[in-house]
Amino acid sequence: MRRRTPPPAAPLPQRDGVDPVRVRLPSGGAWGTVREYLVARLTGAGPGVVAAMVDAGLVVGADGRAVAPDEPYRPGMFVWFHRELPPEVPVPFPVEVVHRDAHVVVADKPHFLATTPRGSHVAETALARLRRELGIPTLTAAHRLDRLTAGLVLFTVRPEERGAYQTLFRDRRVRKEYEAVAPYDPALALPRTVRSRIVKERGVPAAREVEGEPNAVTHVELAEHRERDGLGRYRLVPETGQTHQLRVHLNALGVPILGDPLYPRVSGPGPAGDFRRPLQLLARRLEFTDPVTGAEHSFVSGRTLRAWSCPQRWADPGAACGPGRRDGAAPAGPTGAGGRP
Repeated sequence: MRRRTPPPAAPLPQRDGVDPVRVRLPSGGAWGTVREYLVARLTGAGPGVVAAMVDAGLVVGADGRAVAPDEPYRPGMFVWFHRELPPEVPVPFPVEVVHRDAHVVVADKPHFLATTPRGSHVAETALARLRRELGIPTLTAAHRLDRLTAGLVLFTVRPEERGAYQTLFRDRRVRKEYEAVAPYDPALALPRTVRSRIVKERGVPAAREVEGEPNAVTHVELAEHRERDGLGRYRLVPETGQTHQLRVHLNALGVPILGDPLYPRVSGPGPAGDFRRPLQLLARRLEFTDPVTGAEHSFVSGRTLRAWSCPQRWADPGAACGPGRRDGAAPAGPTGAGGRP
């Protein structure tokens, strides 16, 4: 099997913890210059923006030299540049580091913060923040956690080891346990294992269940419930990792997760900067055997879900949780740090 030659290293440094954009010029086409191709391809940047970047020497080749406006088009050529970052509303909650060694960083991500740069979330992401705060420009994510979900995320330190950790998730050798707060239904028989086929179409906010071979499996248990507000705290153990899997499965059981803007109905993201009602879903536990060191790792999030730990604040976002009480915006206490907590 022929191995793909890796692209050359980026000749531009990171900016605000964000890598430069890399573009490879494809074979074929009728472009005479690199500038013509970039203007034709990168239409989303706005009229005249890409042409102005090339003319200003902000697009560079593998040797770090600016691409000239009349640089001939060469299939297979790589070019790099930094895009102008979109305005982002700062997420006012910290990313807590649960564990750090020479190989990995395990972070406890808050609600509302994306894991990696994507779309309109670039510098305000867990990855970009950690690169800046820890001074590790090589840091990369081994997997992703939804922007609206809080909890544990694994990052790798060394690029040459990233594949080994990603393989853990691909081969389902990582045990992940989640916690959710949703309505309590005494008629719902639990524990149970939910199996279904979930599809997520590009451009459609919500995923949906369809007929066919199951590709999503979740074990659902009721950890406890409260009569006074009719809420339950659920323990979720996914065997698979389909987009929005846990949210779709609890919704299908008739107990949609509190604070969910998509299930059971799409209600929109809400106004920018509104952090009052986070999705009550938390990636609480992460366990795996380190593929590089052989160490057995078990990490536990220190965060709490507001609707359970501070119901008065969930009902009234302006209410206090009591002296020293911190809800899901930040960890509530110590967390596991490598061995059993």
